Amino acid sequence: MTKFHGVYPYLVSPIDAEGNIKTSVLAKLCDDLIKAGVHGLTPLGSTGEFAYLSRDQRETVVRTTIEATGKRVPVIAGVASTSTADAVDQARRYQKFGADGILAICEAYFPLKDAQIESYFRSIANAVDIPTIIYTNPNFQRSDLTIDVIERLAQHPRIVGIKDASTNTGRLLSIINRTSDIDVFSASAHIPAAVMMIGGRGWMAGPACVVPRQSVLLYELCKAQKWDDAMTLQRDLWRINEAFARFNLAACIKAGLQFQGYDVGDPVPPQTPLSAEDRKVVEGILSTLP
Repeated sequence: MTKFHGVYPYLVSPIDAEGNIKTSVLAKLCDDLIKAGVHGLTPLGSTGEFAYLSRDQRETVVRTTIEATGKRVPVIAGVASTSTADAVDQARRYQKFGADGILAICEAYFPLKDAQIESYFRSIANAVDIPTIIYTNPNFQRSDLTIDVIERLAQHPRIVGIKDASTNTGRLLSIINRTSDIDVFSASAHIPAAVMMIGGRGWMAGPACVVPRQSVLLYELCKAQKWDDAMTLQRDLWRINEAFARFNLAACIKAGLQFQGYDVGDPVPPQTPLSAEDRKVVEGILSTLP
């Protein structure tokens, strides 16, 4: 089963006021990110606004990403639903489109017990023949994955990784210690260099959309164990992570990409774009990064 590593930007979903996905903008972003050296692409992660898109919009985003990538790097497509059957259907469709992996996200309206959460992720992995990465984000989700559940899911032959978006680095180390068969990926809520130091395999996060070259360099420095150089770069890059946490996720990254010349449109309502003042903050950070 394929193992993934490195920097995977959570792609934005460029969209116009009528709800049409801007496929040419997304394709150009994918191509530019690959040329910058990223190791893979993840459509429909948090920054991709999956919770605000229709089924047709989601499928357009995934298809466009896969076509633009042309197998140059892996595409790990986000699958999210409150329904197991719907999530399984999404995963099967994305595999047919040509996705190389699935990023499985569990949405919930009513709270779920551990056994129900485990069943959701296991059902997705059972439904496809490609690797699955499980994603937990306790800051935004009603249901979280306990380490006991993660340990059991790690034994599934197609569950190869976890992207944990908690702010608890100790939790990541506990996962690494207890699950030798699963790779841990950092989120923008973590300090990627620190996660790499304790055994992480890379990171999946929105900021890599706007700082891909620097993110790849940081990964390479970590892999080479050049920790002093890595932390020097990490301190500079952490400023964009701080902005990401301060503002609306998609609005922040879309504002940054617009500053860089990508016509990605506004966040999907009821989200709103950044104010002029907040945009200046993001633009100021990007203009001073190495």
